[in-house]
Amino acid sequence: MNRRCAVGLCAAALISAVAFPDGSIAQGRSLRDQLVGTWIYVSSTGTREDGSAVERPKLQGAVTYTADSRFHFITVRSDAPKYASGDSARPSPDEAMAIASGVVAYTGTYTVDESAKTIHVNIETSSFPNLVGTPNQRRIVRSITDEELKFTNPRTPAGITLELVFKRAK
Repeated sequence: MNRRCAVGLCAAALISAVAFPDGSIAQGRSLRDQLVGTWIYVSSTGTREDGSAVERPKLQGAVTYTADSRFHFITVRSDAPKYASGDSARPSPDEAMAIASGVVAYTGTYTVDESAKTIHVNIETSSFPNLVGTPNQRRIVRSITDEELKFTNPRTPAGITLELVFKRAK
């Protein structure tokens, strides 16, 4: 390899290291642009203020962020019982309780604080009425790639910190 080629390769490597310090070309896209789309629930862990773990149910669900600043979030227990009657309007009291306590769904608007890597959600509708009208709930983005989103809900109404993992819907 001649000297000119070696110097050129070194210069290219140096420019790449400065332009893309974490090796990610997607870094040039804003967090907001990277969020837009539908993300499928993978897993979550819960922690109490004292650091103890909170057992999490088996869930399935998704979160969608739209380009016009709307979002939709839903998780449903994957082990929820089927209604014996087969009629969604006529569950038994136990079936209704199992379903109601196993669904979390809410929608509203969102904004993104790019520098703090934070999503602020304003909940307009929810399966848990206590959330309706709660402005500026924070979701701290821990990491985001084209395929995976990880964020923290630092304080649920029950006082639990949730770490959630999603994969991008295909």
